Parts: sequence; C-alpha cells; structure tokens
Amino acid sequence: QVRLVESGGGLVQAGGSLRLSCATSGLSFSTYSMGWFRQAPGKEREFVAFIWWSADTTYYADSVKGRFTISRDNGKNTVLLQMNSLKPEDTAVYYCGAGLLRNTYYSPLAYNYWGQGTQVTVSS
Repeated sequence: QVRLVESGGGLVQAGGSLRLSCATSGLSFSTYSMGWFRQAPGKEREFVAFIWWSADTTYYADSVKGRFTISRDNGKNTVLLQMNSLKPEDTAVYYCGAGLLRNTYYSPLAYNYWGQGTQVTVSS
C-alpha cells in the first residue's frame, strides 16, 4: 500500500520559515517525481514546487520562487520543502504528490498518489 505522509506544518509569523517533509512508503520512490501543491479555503489546489526523480530538475511557482526550495533524499524516501520568508498568502494546506511524469508537473491530475496534507498558517 502506497502512503505519503506530510509533516512540519504549523503557525508562523510573516517572514518566518518552516520545513515540510513528506515521507513515502510502498512505492519505488527513486523512480517517482514529486510535487508540492497547496490549497487555500475556497480555492483550487495549486502547484508549488516539483522535483524530478533524479533530483536534477526542479520547478517552482512564480509566487514562491526564491523563497521555497524543494529537495529529496532517495535513501530516506522523503521529499522536503524548505519555506523561507513566509507571507500570509502562503497560508494553505500543503500536499505532496508522487507521479511518473515530467511535462505536466504543474497539474494535480498528473500525480498518482497524494498525502493527507499539512496545514501552514502565516500570521501578519
């Protein structure tokens, strides 16, 4: 059974940092590309960051570029999202997804598996 479990969310003041972690099991992690998405109340799930299975390619949403960094540890079957200089508009539930994809990394439909999400709240 495939499982993705996010952790690391919480409440932080604007300008602060959080590091999200997504631990996976039940899949061949090193062959899956991984993405982080977020969903605020009343909004659609939106792309945040992506990392290729070999970790040699990453993409970011314009809104987080320069502030967020995605990384992966294939030995620990884990993907991380380091979030710095957080803003109130970053408030959302953050989800990690796993998929065998590349060109459609920005679309939630391209991912095969999802975690349950972790809440990130940034106060002003």
